Amino acid sequence: METEFHRIKRLPPYVFAEVNKMKAAARARGEDIIDFGMGNPDSATPQHIVEKLVETVRDPKTHRYSNSRGIPGLRKAICGYYKRRFDVDLDPEREAIVTIGSKEGLANLAQAITSPGDIILVPNPSYPIHAFGFIIAGAAIRSIPVGNQQTCPGPEFMDALERAVRHSVPKPTALVLNYPANPTAQVADLDFYGEVVDFCRYHGIYILSDIAYAEIYFDGGPPPSILQVPNAKDVAVEFYSLSKTYSMPGWRVGFACGNEKLVGALARMKSYVDYGAFTPIQVAATAALNGPQECIGEVRALYRDRRDVLVEGLQSAGWSLETPPATMFVWAPIPEPFKDLGSLGFAKALLRECGVAVAPGVGFGEYGDDYLRFGLIENKHRTRQALRAIKGFMSDPEAIRRNLLQNETSNSFPALEE
Repeated sequence: METEFHRIKRLPPYVFAEVNKMKAAARARGEDIIDFGMGNPDSATPQHIVEKLVETVRDPKTHRYSNSRGIPGLRKAICGYYKRRFDVDLDPEREAIVTIGSKEGLANLAQAITSPGDIILVPNPSYPIHAFGFIIAGAAIRSIPVGNQQTCPGPEFMDALERAVRHSVPKPTALVLNYPANPTAQVADLDFYGEVVDFCRYHGIYILSDIAYAEIYFDGGPPPSILQVPNAKDVAVEFYSLSKTYSMPGWRVGFACGNEKLVGALARMKSYVDYGAFTPIQVAATAALNGPQECIGEVRALYRDRRDVLVEGLQSAGWSLETPPATMFVWAPIPEPFKDLGSLGFAKALLRECGVAVAPGVGFGEYGDDYLRFGLIENKHRTRQALRAIKGFMSDPEAIRRNLLQNETSNSFPALEE
């Protein structure tokens, strides 16, 4: 019996799953695929963090159920990080909670605060969970176009935000922010955050800020936290992940902090659906936040070097793009001769003709369809190998287009929408 489940009907196939299908099909044909598709760090977790995990896991007492709010030591370490990095004071009992990665925290908070039909304001393009966490919870999404430039959002963002609130019925419940941004690498400053906090406090709108890439920056000063704005905790909660900063993606550990009511709502939801991350992982995460921090600079330097090789190589191939000031991504506009293919069509072309996998921009929202996202997850040697193939690909657009037309009926690559 075929059944269409209500919530599943609202979810298109996940963009990264689709990219993975494309890669798997090519690899099954024996092709060597150079993979820029996912933001999946490839460097080793720092040794002192691994050693703390191993030490802790040897104690059988740590194998029992953990605490859905997070162990007290990790919550104190979270507050210590915020004090050192942002000079923000937090109460570890009421204003901080451990999550099983920031993605889980965002999704569970969406479930906790959303009623069917609520309106949530979400940037577009943006990381999929920012919108789909609320779609799963039954919300209606109103997109806030954020542009694709990598400078700080300007007056146009506040104009779009004001229009969205004025024309929304019912009044929006929450606004999602993400700076440094995935996928665009856009950054924000404290003046921008101050305007948003004042606006949302006036209108009674919660702010969910995602700063997963706060430590992956290259140009300019360290990105700020929205919680640095006076009175931000009246409306704002902030999510962070250890995945990128400490090369711990598979460990699935992050946290949320800020507004006591939102943290409490997330804690209540989590108390019903999980027992928290495995305790040894939380102890190791505590060691990450409290221990030596030189590893962060090493990770930052790694991504900077890869960024420079990729951007300079694409530019020399005739690809016009900006150099991202932060994150582990390059957000690249589709070159003019191929723009009519759209991001999915051009991603297929790069995979077929160059053996290079990227994330099509449409997977991050309709305003991303003129772009591709490159994840800085291949070493410099592999990146240069990809660039040689791309340069040859770009040298004769008309021949490539004829080849693409001949292959357009191929079923080798599934579309995002089925």
